[in-house]
Amino acid sequence: MHTESESPSGIAPTSKNDSDRAARRAVTVFPVLVLVAGVLGLVTPGTFADWKTSVPYLLGIVMFCMGLTMTPLDFKGVAKRPWAVALGLGAHYVIMPGLGWLIAHALDLPPQLAAGVILVGCAPSGTASNVVTYLARGDVALSVSVATVSTVLAPLVTPPLTLLLAGEYLPVDAGSMVEDILKTVLLPVIAGLLVRLVAGRYVDRVLDALPWLSAVTIAVIVAVVVAGSAAAIKSAALLVFVAVVLHNGLGLALGYGAGKLARLGRPASRAMAFEVGMQNSGLAASLATAHFSPLAALPSAVFSVWHNVSGALVAAWMSHRKHH
Repeated sequence: MHTESESPSGIAPTSKNDSDRAARRAVTVFPVLVLVAGVLGLVTPGTFADWKTSVPYLLGIVMFCMGLTMTPLDFKGVAKRPWAVALGLGAHYVIMPGLGWLIAHALDLPPQLAAGVILVGCAPSGTASNVVTYLARGDVALSVSVATVSTVLAPLVTPPLTLLLAGEYLPVDAGSMVEDILKTVLLPVIAGLLVRLVAGRYVDRVLDALPWLSAVTIAVIVAVVVAGSAAAIKSAALLVFVAVVLHNGLGLALGYGAGKLARLGRPASRAMAFEVGMQNSGLAASLATAHFSPLAALPSAVFSVWHNVSGALVAAWMSHRKHH
C-alpha cells in the first residue's frame, strides 16, 4: 500500500496498482489534450481571440488545484531534508535559466523568442513533475517538496532572473511581474491550501478529479496562447521546437547529474531530473503574454506539450531499470 506521502499530489493513495493506473492515464492523456488544444488554437485562432485576458485567471485555477492537493506533510518534508530540497531549488533556478540564456544565444533567436525561452527557464517547477517522478519510481516526497518551495519562491526569484537574463532582449518590468505572480500563483496556492485545511474531508472526495481539471485548464491556456501567435508559428515553429527540446532535454540530464554528483541516490536523482527539467509553462505563457507579446509566449506553449511527452517517455524508461 502507498501512504499519503508516497503517492504524488492529486493521486488517491488507494493501492499501488490504482495509483499507477491513474498516474499513467494522467501522463498519457495530458500531452494529447495539450497537443489537441494547440492544434485547435492554430487552425481556428479566431475562436480564442477574445480569451487572452482570461489566461491569468485560468492559471489561477491551476494553482488553486495545486494548493488543494497540498498538505502540511509536504512542508514537513522540507524540514526533514533541507539540504536535498535546497540543492533541488538551486539546481532548478540555476540550470534552467542558464540553459535558456545559452540556447537563446546559441540559436541566435529573435528578441521575442529569446525572451520567451529565458522566461520558461526562470519559471518554477512544472505542475506534473510529481506524477512523472512517481511513474519513474523516483523520490516523490523530495519532488513534492522542491515543487512546493519553488512555486512559493517564484514571486521573489522569477522576475529578477528574467530581468537579469532577458533584459538584453526586451524591457522587463520586474515589479509588475512580481505582482502578477503573487496574484496568479501564490494567492491561489495559499487559498487552496487553506481550503484543504478547513474542509479536507470534502476536498479528499474530489482529489482524483483535480489533475484532470488542471490538465483541461492548461490545455485551454495553450490554445489561447497558440491562437495569439498563429501567424508567427508557421515561420518560427521549427526553431522554437529545437530550442524547447534542447532546453528540456539538457535540463532533465543536468538535473539527474546534479543529484548524482551530490550522491543523493538513484530515486532522489530521478526526482531532481524532473524538478529541474519540467517547468510551470502555464505561468511562463501567462507572463509572456502579459509582459512581452503573444510571440514570446510561443516557447511556453510548445514547452507545455513537449515536457509532458518527454517526461512520460523518460519516466517509462527509468521505471524499467532497477530501482537500486
